[in-house]
Amino acid sequence: MREAAPPAARVPLPRRLYVRLYLALLASLLLAAFLFALAHLAFDPVAAGLAVVGPGMHLAGLAVMLALIALAVATVAYPVVRRLTRRLERLQDSVHAWGEGQLATRVPVEGDDEVARLAASFNDAATRIEALVRAQKSLLANASHELRSPLARIRMAAELAAGQVPPAVASELRRNVAELDQLIDEVLLASRLEAVGIGAALAEEVDLTGILAEECARAGAQLQARALGMTGDPRLLRRMVRNLLENAVRYGAGSAVEVGLEEVQGMLRLEVRDAGPGIPEGERERVFEPFYRVAGASEAAGGVGLGLNLVRQIARHHGGDAQCLANGQAGCCFRVTLPRLLTQRCS
Repeated sequence: MREAAPPAARVPLPRRLYVRLYLALLASLLLAAFLFALAHLAFDPVAAGLAVVGPGMHLAGLAVMLALIALAVATVAYPVVRRLTRRLERLQDSVHAWGEGQLATRVPVEGDDEVARLAASFNDAATRIEALVRAQKSLLANASHELRSPLARIRMAAELAAGQVPPAVASELRRNVAELDQLIDEVLLASRLEAVGIGAALAEEVDLTGILAEECARAGAQLQARALGMTGDPRLLRRMVRNLLENAVRYGAGSAVEVGLEEVQGMLRLEVRDAGPGIPEGERERVFEPFYRVAGASEAAGGVGLGLNLVRQIARHHGGDAQCLANGQAGCCFRVTLPRLLTQRCS
């Protein structure tokens, strides 16, 4: 049983944030009262024996003194308040970056008050969560890698037994082995993409139109594109295109698959369209989740539910994104936008 964490040490009273703010406010009020008293003595015509001074000059001098008092109070209070808000802003920025997936983000611990202790607690929690996520990814990658050896033996046994079982059984065995092989391959690729982070793709010159032409010929899709290239990882880009085409062929209900590539405002726009049953609007974002299947999709059609998730990961890996749109009245359109130059790199 896990032991309970020891209680955090209490912050000494003089270092507590509310005490310091209260003292700063009290000091500002005392300074304002002192300066106001000086102003009253300085500009009271009777007390100062300056009855000959006109009321207009008296009011103007009092206004100037009050403005100086306000300036002095603001000058005294600003450093304390601004230092606090600046630390809170840095904490907010770090928490936001961590929530966006940058698990290595940490908050600088400044001072010895509640805000500093909050930053230290966040850093401890972030470190533990990052270690858990790293261990989970490592376990997933290693398990997927170790499954390849028994899978190869199963494939060999299925091929040897093909002549001794009915053709339908042999075909089903081959389909199941191929599906398991695809699942292992896609899980490995997904874990690697998550490990290296967004923007860490290879920056090689890639003939994207050439990749599209080869994959469209393989899938029997129609291509409309001019010669366009980009920098990126050719292996990942080919995998992204192949997953899009296989998804359109698998769920397009036998309709023609159309592929288009164009440049729009300095970005490459790749679209894969089919005239199948389409995807309901409420599920067009969820199809990019791992292992998600649209309601009514048959497992006999193949696929393991990772293909579109990999499409989005690869697109974001290159500084772009992927989305699912309607294709007119019927069908589906998957649009991928990619920058021509890969400029965002991660260490």
